[in-house]
Amino acid sequence: MKLLALSIDLDEIPCYAAIYGLPAPDEHAARAIYERGVPRFEALFDALGARGTFFAIGSDLRQAHAAQAIERLHRAGHEIGNHTFHHRYDLTRRDAASIREDIAEGIATIAAITGEAPRGFRAPGYTITDTVFEQLRELGVGYDSSVFPCPPYYGAKALALGAIALRGRSSHSILDTPRVLTAPADPYRICAHYTQRGGGLLELPIGVTSRATGQLPFIGTSVVLSSEKMARWLARRIAHRPLVNFELHGIDLCDAEQDGLSFLKPSLVELSRSVEHKRRSLLAAVRELLDAGYELVTLAQAADRLVQHNAL
Repeated sequence: MKLLALSIDLDEIPCYAAIYGLPAPDEHAARAIYERGVPRFEALFDALGARGTFFAIGSDLRQAHAAQAIERLHRAGHEIGNHTFHHRYDLTRRDAASIREDIAEGIATIAAITGEAPRGFRAPGYTITDTVFEQLRELGVGYDSSVFPCPPYYGAKALALGAIALRGRSSHSILDTPRVLTAPADPYRICAHYTQRGGGLLELPIGVTSRATGQLPFIGTSVVLSSEKMARWLARRIAHRPLVNFELHGIDLCDAEQDGLSFLKPSLVELSRSVEHKRRSLLAAVRELLDAGYELVTLAQAADRLVQHNAL
């Protein structure tokens, strides 16, 4: 079984301002993900003749333009997943009742727009705990896709948060426990502790390359920063996995100049690449995997196939 799922987190621009301790963006910039990034992803999926999974933040859907985009994506056959209602980076530091409310409100908001409850969940900043998993189970969530066992990403995030603090800014982002680095990199059912295999909720981890290559991140940031040749190399390094969960963000198809995001450019290195460069690199990686025999599916479809074929 060789499955490839493209999943896109729809973190709007104010989320990035919060990470880097920057002032709130103007209205034009603040709507860049839904008004410009999402249509570019729709065109990308149409070019591939496939559908993906979009993880939406419930509070963004209070705005008509975002709700309409989610409705349009759902009508076109894309999966809509839950990225919580408030997208609190410190979700895991809150009590169980607050965590449950944030997840449940995200579910209800998406269901009100699409007519069906989202099956999948992704935690803000990939940070998750056993307490969050317990709330997901009680709320009937079908699968989680938050675990990211990636040493290079973990180290880079720690350095970035340290650099933000040294500049006298306050980031809303937090660092996960290093124990996440011991979690399986292929789909599994969680145990009492989510980093271990068991018989609990289905986990679809974020893509990393083989252990021999250092479990490099196979995500939007690493691919859009790459040349087409390097993007294909990264794809070959992950092509042994039964599921390649290629996680991206809406900003991965945004452009600093075209979309009014120049203020983020010093903080967000991927904005140093044009939207055309990013599109070419993304397509190069995806087509390399398609040539290797992978089938493009949504995460919900991947979950169903893995269960049906006892591939866990």
